[in-house]
Amino acid sequence: MRQNNSVQAEKISETILLIRGEKVILDITIAQLYQVETRTLKQAVKRNRKSFPPDFLFILNNREIEYLVSQNVIPSKSHFGGAKPYAFTEQGVAMLSSVLKSDKAREINIKIMRAFVRMRSVLYSHRELAAKLTELEKKSNKTNQELAYLFQTLQQLINKPKRPMRKIGYKRSDEK
Repeated sequence: MRQNNSVQAEKISETILLIRGEKVILDITIAQLYQVETRTLKQAVKRNRKSFPPDFLFILNNREIEYLVSQNVIPSKSHFGGAKPYAFTEQGVAMLSSVLKSDKAREINIKIMRAFVRMRSVLYSHRELAAKLTELEKKSNKTNQELAYLFQTLQQLINKPKRPMRKIGYKRSDEK
């Protein structure tokens, strides 16, 4: 059962998009997961609009829809049936559980919330890794500079023009 939840959370994670700097799930995806029509989901949200402030839900604009089509996230604009899609943030998905009270909605909501948490932990670990890579790169750059200086100094010593060597020692009286 645990593995099944993990697999489902992973599949749900794949449906989470980054739009306007927010991780969101589109209404059409949530409706499919809840096994309801998108129209029904939107009606429930409209009846409870005060429960969905802008940081919980926003409506996509034409440019965002075009971008999703161009990135093959959605097949075409007609995929939405002429209506502009709703984008639910993590808080918006949590609020849906109070609006849609079916057992199926509650079950799916839990899985979606787990997917958001899983994604957040993956992003956090990526940030840590990126910070470590940046630190390593800085150290590497410093080491490279030091090595370049060392090689430059060695080259100067190797290429130093040779002066005629004077003989060392005593001169004999017959040498001039």
